[in-house]
Amino acid sequence: MRIYGLKNCDSCRAALRDLVAAGHAASLVDLREAGLPDALRDRALAQFGAGLINRRSTTWRGLDAAAQNAAPVALLAAHPSVMKRPLIEAGGQLYLGWDAGTKAALLG
Repeated sequence: MRIYGLKNCDSCRAALRDLVAAGHAASLVDLREAGLPDALRDRALAQFGAGLINRRSTTWRGLDAAAQNAAPVALLAAHPSVMKRPLIEAGGQLYLGWDAGTKAALLG
């Protein structure tokens, strides 16, 4: 199980902590250090669409209008930290965010 996010993100740290405590072999992939693999980005965009972009993030607010209006693929390639977090890859499935639905699916 891989968690794609930022090591200083509270939601990402909570997801990692909860999943490990539940006995899952989970690891965090920091988007700023490793980036988001192209194939995974494309799968996530196909599944979540525009919901993959976190329009409330500090990164988003710091972008100019031209960058904010860029295609999601280009935006995520240039600014991976603008992705909503965490993106969890588990058992071939993708989950976005650490909300009640994701917790129910992954923690039981």
